Amino acid sequence: MLYPEWLNPGDNAWQLTAATLVGLMSVPGLVVLYGGVMQKRWSVNSMMMTFVAFALVLVVWVLYGFEMAFGHPVSLGASDSFWHNLVGKPGSVLGHADLQGQAKIPNLGAAGVLDFPKSSLVYFQFVFAAITPILMLGSVLGRVNFKAWIPFVVAWVSLIYTVNAFLIWGGGWFAQQGAVDFSGGYVIHLSAGVSGFVAAWVIGPRLARDREIDAPNNLAMVALGAGLLWLGWNGFNGGDPYNAGADASAAVLNTNLAAAVAFLVWVGWDYATGRKPSLLGSVNGMIVGLVAITPGAGFLTGWGAILTGAIASSIVYVAYNYLALLRPFRKVDDTLGVVYTHGFAGLIGGLLVGVLADSSMQVVPGFSVAGGAHLLKWQALTALWVVVFCAVGTFVLLKLIGLVVPLRMSDEEMEMGDLAVHGHEVYPSDIPSLGFPAGIPPSPAPLSGVAGAESGS
Repeated sequence: MLYPEWLNPGDNAWQLTAATLVGLMSVPGLVVLYGGVMQKRWSVNSMMMTFVAFALVLVVWVLYGFEMAFGHPVSLGASDSFWHNLVGKPGSVLGHADLQGQAKIPNLGAAGVLDFPKSSLVYFQFVFAAITPILMLGSVLGRVNFKAWIPFVVAWVSLIYTVNAFLIWGGGWFAQQGAVDFSGGYVIHLSAGVSGFVAAWVIGPRLARDREIDAPNNLAMVALGAGLLWLGWNGFNGGDPYNAGADASAAVLNTNLAAAVAFLVWVGWDYATGRKPSLLGSVNGMIVGLVAITPGAGFLTGWGAILTGAIASSIVYVAYNYLALLRPFRKVDDTLGVVYTHGFAGLIGGLLVGVLADSSMQVVPGFSVAGGAHLLKWQALTALWVVVFCAVGTFVLLKLIGLVVPLRMSDEEMEMGDLAVHGHEVYPSDIPSLGFPAGIPPSPAPLSGVAGAESGS
């Protein structure tokens, strides 16, 4: 027999495939999107911070983070209390039993016993943990200190992400009250939007010239990154039933449907308000649809997915173009508007689950979610927790890290950008940036065969 009797090779293959699709959303998806959407002198820095966050989170995740989010609860009170169900016990997942044994989420009981190896679950949940600070990074591009970003990612994933993941996904207190988040509308997107906004406020704005002339350096890279996000989301939402069954298929179709509707609605609003439908704006609409459907992708029918895409796109469009004029939002330089496309959209999607969830949609036989007053109440209370906890936690972590290393680059570094921070730039414009010592040019290319070489034309 090739497999243990508990292992379903089809489910395992899909879980690994879904995880890889989600990983591709970060590297290269957000790498090239950030590298293209930022000004030329910030392209390398944006890509480097994405790569380093991805690597850091993996190390944190296998050493102790996964068990804090999906392991046995730390006992801090009665078994049914909030404090007993706040966070899991830290521990590594590097032994042979962790790599090849059966995946189990202890606090979910029988529902947490899965039919694929624990290593598949660890990797699947890692790519979710990794993309969250990378999304948050979009709020502070163009001024956050690379040296401060490294400890902040480690601290934020360790002390904020793991808590939210355990409370909502790992069988923690909010899950026990009935709150649901199919694939991360709250755990990932709302938390990234809130934390990114707070970080942008604490670190301060970009240079005035960066805010006034905020032109992407490569729209083709933006389109490529956006496309990887859209199709990568098939794994993002399609992998969360933890099986390759009917609900995985429904979640994938709902995801694409909500994204398409939100994209088209955003374009429609552009025409209705006298604007030209831009690529950047349309990509925002697409992302809003993807984010908003995430909390309920497997709980909603196709009609619910259409409504979610249309409602979320309309609300975020108004917020992005008009609410931004209000003083609290105008004063904070959220570089890529993460608080709108992820924070607002994640909140809207999570609340809509409380209204639109259809009990006929079964994640697995016998398990479904029904919209109604009780669910809407706990969706709202869970969202309130995420907003307050992420805002306060991010503020405290940044202030503590700021005591050791500056959170913000110096003005000189911000003037130069990539050359000052990393020693090279995305489109080299001089010899030193190509890696040659100053004053030593590369060997000239042979001129033979080049039209006009001999005449100097």
